[in-house]
Amino acid sequence: MKRILLVDDDRNIQRLLKEELNDDGYSLIIASNGKEALPYLEVENGKKPDLIILDLRMPKMNGFETMGHIIKSRQDIPVIIHTAYSSYRNDAMVMAADAYVEKSHDLTRLKCVIRDLLDKSCTNKEK
Repeated sequence: MKRILLVDDDRNIQRLLKEELNDDGYSLIIASNGKEALPYLEVENGKKPDLIILDLRMPKMNGFETMGHIIKSRQDIPVIIHTAYSSYRNDAMVMAADAYVEKSHDLTRLKCVIRDLLDKSCTNKEK
C-alpha cells in the first residue's frame, strides 16, 4: 500500500482526504504543519512516504519552509502543492514541486495527479 504524507492544518481537508484516499487504497499519514512532517522525511525512521501533499499556509512551519527541507534532504519523494491560492504557482520553491493543484471540493484532479505520480495510470500530468 502506497503511503501519502498530507501536510495541512485544515481538519476538514484532513478528514476528507483521509476518507477518500483510504477508499482508493492509499495509507494516509497526517501532519498539521511542516514541523510535524519533518520526522517522516528521515530515511532512517522507516516511515518514508511515497508521496507528499503539501499545503502552503500553515502555522509553526509553512509549506515553503517545509519544501526547503524536502529539497535539502535530497530525497526522491514526489510533492504535490495543494493550496487554495493560485498566486503562488510561479514561486521558485513551489516550482520545485512535481505538481500544483488548487484546492477544490472536486477531488478528481488531485486524485489523477496522485495516480500519475505513484501509479502512472493517468495521462494528464500538469504542474
